[in-house]
Amino acid sequence: MDELTPQQQKIFDFIRKTIERSGMPPTRSEIQLAFGFRSPNAAEDHLRKLQQRNAIEILPGTARGIRLKKSSLMSGALNNGSLPLIGRVAAGSPILSEAHVQGRYQVDPALFKPRADYLLRVRGSSMRDAGILDGDLLAVHRSAEARSGQIVVARVHDEVTVKRLRRRGASVELLPENPDFKAIVIDTRQDSFAIEGIAVGLVRNERLL
Repeated sequence: MDELTPQQQKIFDFIRKTIERSGMPPTRSEIQLAFGFRSPNAAEDHLRKLQQRNAIEILPGTARGIRLKKSSLMSGALNNGSLPLIGRVAAGSPILSEAHVQGRYQVDPALFKPRADYLLRVRGSSMRDAGILDGDLLAVHRSAEARSGQIVVARVHDEVTVKRLRRRGASVELLPENPDFKAIVIDTRQDSFAIEGIAVGLVRNERLL
């Protein structure tokens, strides 16, 4: 990542912390409000400069299409930590089984809060409007608990999926961020369901180190 100005560094840190907190990048309007810019266009100008300095990648066609580049994450990495990369998960088997680990990614787990335990390769476009695209690497904190509104990795009848969680009494809804997909509704009293982790960040799919 090229050297950033103090203002650019603040905006980059805001993007990173927003991803860590909510699992998705901010919109231009959210950046505008956070920094007191006059319009979303001013936020867009700053994003373009960050892209020129190889800190982020801007994806067209979506309000949250901002990716932190691997090089920018590596520039702030501590202790040369790494995370296992999980591919497809076989039915009924633990998500961190060695059989699912495709390699290790040189990103420090402590860059994410809460700390990331693994990276999951995203399949499909059901979370497109949250800026999570097919082939992206989702940083996941391993947890059996999650709050409504968080993006989670969930196991439903031995299938692992990434969705936004909403709790309704004894029912759980796993909501897509794409109108072409339907919500998954689960009755926890009779359906097989478990939280595998919560999304704490996103890494653009690039070549593994």
